[in-house]
Amino acid sequence: MTIKEEIQQLKIAKNALILAHNYQPGEIQDAADIVGDSLELAVKAAEATEPVLVVCGVRFMAETAKLLSPEKTVLIPVPDAGCPLSDFLTPDMIHAARKEHPGAAVVVYVNSSAEVKAAADITCTSANAEAVVRSLDQETILFGPDANLASFVQTQVPEKRIIPLPPEGHCYVHTAFTEDQIREARSKGWRIVCHPECPPEIQSDSDLIASTGGMVQHACDCDEWFICTEREMGYRLTKLHPDRHFHVDSDAICKDMKKTTLEDLHRSLRDGIFEVEIPDEIAVPARKAVEAMMAVLEKRA
Repeated sequence: MTIKEEIQQLKIAKNALILAHNYQPGEIQDAADIVGDSLELAVKAAEATEPVLVVCGVRFMAETAKLLSPEKTVLIPVPDAGCPLSDFLTPDMIHAARKEHPGAAVVVYVNSSAEVKAAADITCTSANAEAVVRSLDQETILFGPDANLASFVQTQVPEKRIIPLPPEGHCYVHTAFTEDQIREARSKGWRIVCHPECPPEIQSDSDLIASTGGMVQHACDCDEWFICTEREMGYRLTKLHPDRHFHVDSDAICKDMKKTTLEDLHRSLRDGIFEVEIPDEIAVPARKAVEAMMAVLEKRA
C-alpha cells in the first residue's frame, strides 16, 4: 500500500478532514479534501462536520481553524511552519498604535498570530479586505501586518485613512517580483495577475490584482497568465484548467509552506499530532475578531 493510500485510510478511520493551502506542495494538494486560499479554508473549517481537522499550511491557518471550531481537534503536521510576514506585527505594536490613534479601528490580516488577532477589532483576508474595511464606521484604520495589502485597500477605499502597521511589513515571496519580469511577460503576450501582497508598482503594472481564490475565479479569462505569487499556485491552476497556460517564477518559494510532506501528513493522522491549542484568554477575543469578519461575509452573501 502506498503512503497516499494509507493517508486516505487513516483519514476515514479518524473521521478527519484534510485542508491544504494553495501554496502547499502538489502532492499535499492532491491528498487534501479541501484546497483553497485563507478565506476558503477558514469558511470550510467553520462548516466542517468532521471532528478532526488537519491543516496543511502554516501556523496561523491552523490557529484560525481552531478559533472557528474550538470543539474540534485541529492538527498541524509541522508545528514550526510559520509565516515571516506574520512575525512583523505584535500585540504591543497594536496597543501603542491605538494610543497614538485613539478611536481608530484595528484590522489585522489573517496572516497573523492568535495573540495579534486578540488585540484587533476584526480580521480580514486578501479576498475580503476591502469589504471588511468598508464595513467599519471608523475613518481611520490601523491595518497590518502587510503594508502592500494596506496600500491596495487604500486605493479601493480612498475615503478612509489606512495606516499600515508596521510600515515595513511584507511577504518576502511577493516583494521579490520585479518590473523587468512584468515587461518580459508582456512581451510574450501573457496576461499578468498579482497578489495584493506584491508592491504597489507591481500591482499597477498588472492586469488583475487578486487573492489566490480570485486567481482561481478568473483563470478562464485568458489562455496565458503570468502569476505573481507563490509558484505552487501554478500547480493548482493547471490542475483546475489544464487547457490554460500558467507561468510562474520558479524561485517564488515560501519555505515554510514547503515544510509539509506526505510523511508528515501521514504521521499527523496516525498519531494525532500536532494538536493546536489556544488559551482562553487569547482564544476568546481572537475568535471575536475572526467571527466579526465572518459576519461581514454573511451580510454580503
